[in-house]
Amino acid sequence: MKSIAIITGVSRGIGAASATAFRDRGWTVLGLSRTSCPVDGVDHLAVDLLAEGWVDSVSKRLTAVLSESPSQICLIHNAAMMVKDTAVSVDPSELRSAFELNVVVPTMLNALVRPYMGPASSILYIGSTLATKAVANTASYVMTKHAIAGLMKATCQDLGGTGIHTACICPGFTATEMLLSHIGEDAETRTFIESLSTFGRLINPNEIAETLFFCAENPVINGALLHANLGQVER
Repeated sequence: MKSIAIITGVSRGIGAASATAFRDRGWTVLGLSRTSCPVDGVDHLAVDLLAEGWVDSVSKRLTAVLSESPSQICLIHNAAMMVKDTAVSVDPSELRSAFELNVVVPTMLNALVRPYMGPASSILYIGSTLATKAVANTASYVMTKHAIAGLMKATCQDLGGTGIHTACICPGFTATEMLLSHIGEDAETRTFIESLSTFGRLINPNEIAETLFFCAENPVINGALLHANLGQVER
């Protein structure tokens, strides 16, 4: 059976690291992102998942890449957006965009990919430590990541008996462009963020990629919300 990984937000960070991890194990990788994927051998579709008409372009590529017979497919929902806001100062348009990319798009992709999925396939969601808690100034992100955890649980129940498994992997502070942009250039702020891990460092995107591959290969992990955060320091 052919093994195919479909990864959103594949141009950088966890997405690019995941493309490498699956490619190196012999999987075919289809990447979806606005900008090009830096990983050699990835079949990349340049698509803005917030733009009108993205469903048609993705559907056409899926038809071209996926065989008519069921395949082992791992669908990884990695694309996301983070804005700085609070629960009492949310910009409605930014909130809608965050829910669209972080929650609605994964739901729609599930429906597009499901017909091609054979037994041993998986749907994996990138959550966050903020899928189960909150910190200040990230209200939209917190809300959408809580929603992703709920979507994963619904996926588990609705696909019961199909041989398809699911999980929500919740990274801690990971050295991605999105996080580094969010915390800024201040060295003191970065040091503080690093101190929130019991290892005193940021997570490497490759570590999350390896966790995703393990989940894809092990259906016993189903309906699980996994914290991958190096051990969080509780304050």
